[in-house]
Amino acid sequence: MKITVVGAGYVGLSNAVLLARQHDVTILEVNPDRVAAVNARQSPIADPDLEESLAQDDLRLRATADPAEGYDHPDWVIIATPTDYDPATGSFDTGTVESVIQDALLANADTPIVIKSTIPVGFTEQARADHPGATIFFSPEFLREGSALYDNLHPSRIVVGDRTEVGKAFADLMAGAALDPAIPTLLTGGTEAEAIKLFANTYLALRVAFFNELDTYAAIRGLSTADIIDGVCLDPRIGQHYNNPSFGYGGYCLPKDTKQLLANYRDVPQSLISAVVEANRTRKDFIAEDILSRNPRIVGVYRLVMKSDSDNFRSSSVQGIMKRIKAKGVEVIVFEPSLVEPMFFHSEVVTDLAEFKVRADVIVANRMTADLDDVTDKVYTRDQYGRG
Repeated sequence: MKITVVGAGYVGLSNAVLLARQHDVTILEVNPDRVAAVNARQSPIADPDLEESLAQDDLRLRATADPAEGYDHPDWVIIATPTDYDPATGSFDTGTVESVIQDALLANADTPIVIKSTIPVGFTEQARADHPGATIFFSPEFLREGSALYDNLHPSRIVVGDRTEVGKAFADLMAGAALDPAIPTLLTGGTEAEAIKLFANTYLALRVAFFNELDTYAAIRGLSTADIIDGVCLDPRIGQHYNNPSFGYGGYCLPKDTKQLLANYRDVPQSLISAVVEANRTRKDFIAEDILSRNPRIVGVYRLVMKSDSDNFRSSSVQGIMKRIKAKGVEVIVFEPSLVEPMFFHSEVVTDLAEFKVRADVIVANRMTADLDDVTDKVYTRDQYGRG
């Protein structure tokens, strides 16, 4: 089977590598560096499993920037292009997805198009109305950064926003490429699939906000955060997972999804979704004030990435902390090995870790690491468990 995946980010590359174990897959990507990396069997993003699979597995995979090659009669077109949230319009910028749909249908009007990009509720319904007769549906991703391929090989569930035989065929395609048997599969309407993605990420944001507020309560009152969390999470209905306090939810999906969901609720009575968004702002305010209470001259930010085994720091929560600290006139320096520029948003990037440790009066780390064991007296973190 021939499959074209448009976009070589986390979602696109992980899906392409997954499917290329059994099918002929072409990645259509506008970034020539990513095209060259994939064709050289190197991962353009940090993900240990992707890096290993590209280097070692016998994949039927190639990448191109030429639409004529990408749309050369594929059996499926999978869209995985970026859709950033636009605060000016209060919605996702779906321009890349719309452009791909148009180009793909122009080349092959009968090819089913599967959207993996995050989109607003109602998008596929509108896309079908704009392109009568075309097969267009949404299948949400539930991936963790740094574990994208693993999460496709071992998916928690497969959701497809199409109840027809075509939707079932795509669900079978994804299940057949995974390693786990009997994967929970749900075929829904298109709009329901879009809502599943947004509500799932919003619930995760809510859980992050809950344990962060618990930590703020404990910190202000001089209590043990870990003891309280351990006691709360012994309830099996809550569970010992996704409960480690942080500087706030961040990254690529949670912030934009909660804001998009809030926008979808504009004319619907609600209070919970607004509270989740506001709680994240409050948490960052508290963290910044707590750091500043140490009266630092220079604050060092150790890593901008959201988690280990990731090179992505788009909208990472620590950036909000940095802005608040700098607004008070305190200098901020950054240690982030993935940065090549000497400055990051007007903050100096220090490439030598030893120099960074000496210069910073307070070192801000979302998660503890052995790299900081020799300067624990300088480290500010809310990490309780040394994990995500």
